[in-house]
Amino acid sequence: MRRAAVVLLADIALALALAPELGAQADGAIARAQQRREVRKAEHRYDDTFRRYSKRYFGPAFDWRWFKAQGMAESNLDSAATSRVGARGVMQLMPATYRAIQSKRPEFGAIDDPEWNIAAGIMHDRYLWKLWERKVSQEERFNFMFASYNAGEGTIGRAADTARVAAGVPTPAWAHVEQVAPRVPRWRYRETLGYVRKIDANYARLQRAR
Repeated sequence: MRRAAVVLLADIALALALAPELGAQADGAIARAQQRREVRKAEHRYDDTFRRYSKRYFGPAFDWRWFKAQGMAESNLDSAATSRVGARGVMQLMPATYRAIQSKRPEFGAIDDPEWNIAAGIMHDRYLWKLWERKVSQEERFNFMFASYNAGEGTIGRAADTARVAAGVPTPAWAHVEQVAPRVPRWRYRETLGYVRKIDANYARLQRAR
C-alpha cells in the first residue's frame, strides 16, 4: 500500500513537472494551426475577384486559376507590392499601362486597389490573348500572352519572328522561342522564361489543390 502511494506521488510530481512543457507545446501547436489558417485565408482572399474578371474578359469556360497563378508570380498576391521599376499591385502594372486601361474603363479606381488592379491586369491579358490568336496555336497562346505581359508585345514579337525563321515553321512553339532567346536583342530573356515557368508551376499547384 505504502509502495503504491509512493508511486502515485511520483507520478503526480512528474506530471506537475511536465505540465509547463506540455502546455507550451499545446500553445505552439495552436499557434501553428492558426498561422496555417491565416496563410490559407490570405491565399484565397482574391479568388472571387479573379473569378469575376476572368469570366468578364475571357468567358465562363476559361479557368480563372491561370490569372491567380500569374498574380502569384507577379507579387505573391501582395496588393502593396512595388517593383524596382515602379510596377504596382497584385498584377504589377506600370502606372502608364494602368492609366491607358483606365481611360477605357473610367469606373476603375486607384491602381493600388486590389480589385481594380486585378481587373486591369486580366483586361490587359485579354488584349494580349487576342493579339496572338492567329500567330500561334491555341495551346501555345498562354505562354506568349504571359511572356508579352512580362517583356512587352514588341519584344516577344521579335522573339517569335526569330524563332519562326530559325525553326522554319509558320507558327513557332514556345520551345522554339526558348531556343533562340539569347539571340533576341534588348530582351532580359532569363527573367521572362522564368516568369512563364513560374506561372505554369503555380497553375499546376492550384489545379492539384482543387
